[in-house]
Amino acid sequence: MANDRLSMLTTVLPGITIETLPSLESTLMTVKSSISLTDEQHSFARTLVEAGRFPSVSAVLQQGVELLRRQIEDEALERAALAEIMKQRRSGEFFSVNEMDDRLLRMLDMKRQAHAVRN
Repeated sequence: MANDRLSMLTTVLPGITIETLPSLESTLMTVKSSISLTDEQHSFARTLVEAGRFPSVSAVLQQGVELLRRQIEDEALERAALAEIMKQRRSGEFFSVNEMDDRLLRMLDMKRQAHAVRN
């Protein structure tokens, strides 16, 4: 599953390679990094720490990056799934508007008869 997600991500995010994409499995290794936050962002992170929701501002930011990573992965999977659905639909049978209207009316009539519903 992780390899499927990785191949979809590399398709959707050009330039991303196995070497540049973080592991899809959690790792315990950490890297020190200097970042800048707005006053509002820092205040919010500190509030979460003071409320006991996180042990540190760093933990807040790690969670935020993890959520963003998951969101990007999920969006990539959704786009890939949608592309596959569209591919299948394009290779399937097409109906004219009139043919589709007729099919829908017949289907509605069958449902109404099955449930004894009057027009």
